Amino acid sequence: MMARTGVFVSLGVAAVITALSGAAQATPSSNIVSATIVVRASFVDPVDAKFKIKAEDQNVIHAPELQETVLQQIIIGPGGSTGWHSHPGPVVVLIKAGELTFYSSEDPTCTPRTYLAGEAFIDQGQGHVHLARNLSGGQNVELWATYFDVPVGGAIRLDAPNPGNCGF
Repeated sequence: MMARTGVFVSLGVAAVITALSGAAQATPSSNIVSATIVVRASFVDPVDAKFKIKAEDQNVIHAPELQETVLQQIIIGPGGSTGWHSHPGPVVVLIKAGELTFYSSEDPTCTPRTYLAGEAFIDQGQGHVHLARNLSGGQNVELWATYFDVPVGGAIRLDAPNPGNCGF
């Protein structure tokens, strides 16, 4: 019985060390003024969503059997950043005020894309690691995000380590 207890304690300590080292590698957000979840809801009928982004690569994002959908208002202060992260499913982002600069972990040149007030875009989610910044020296960025395919009661944001492609 003692040997078995020792194994469980060792496994528990290893799990805590792994969790803490993962948290240390995550890149925290900065100067987030607010991040209010407005509403969470589950679809009554089964929903299978596809988003087709008509760009050079004709990206299709498929989210079968959507779970929960979440609406959030986020305000990022001047110089603020979301930190590197991903989402469980696709996210539709609407920029209400300011300019949001978006960086993708999949872009080896780290070429930013800037979205202005009145513009919208889709983040593919599903493990796509990215970071968004407010490069303004004096104006907040206000955005509204609709997250699709969030596990019921689960996280809308999944922190990620810096992929190292952007130099910051």
